[in-house]
Amino acid sequence: MTGSKIMKWVTGAFEAILGIPVFGGLIIMGTYYTPLLIMFILHIITLVLSAKNNETKYGSILGIVTSVVAWIPIVGMIMHIITAVMLMVSAAKKETSQPSTVSA
Repeated sequence: MTGSKIMKWVTGAFEAILGIPVFGGLIIMGTYYTPLLIMFILHIITLVLSAKNNETKYGSILGIVTSVVAWIPIVGMIMHIITAVMLMVSAAKKETSQPSTVSA
């Protein structure tokens, strides 16, 4: 399992926790919106690792957008849930073997 897949699982789990109604909002507001900054940084790291490994990037890009707009109460909750699903789906995808380009 690549580092980007591990990061997708980790960020997906954190997004799922932040998407829990009331509980996620209490976490975010109780810590002065710090989790949004932390998730923004983690999503950028995941995006860089995904790009390096030629894996899907849509979950990380959506996570970055979510971190920026999640301060809006209901929108944030919905975005966290959607992002969690997208990250976990992309992390669960089987790795496709790429054809070897060895010249003889």
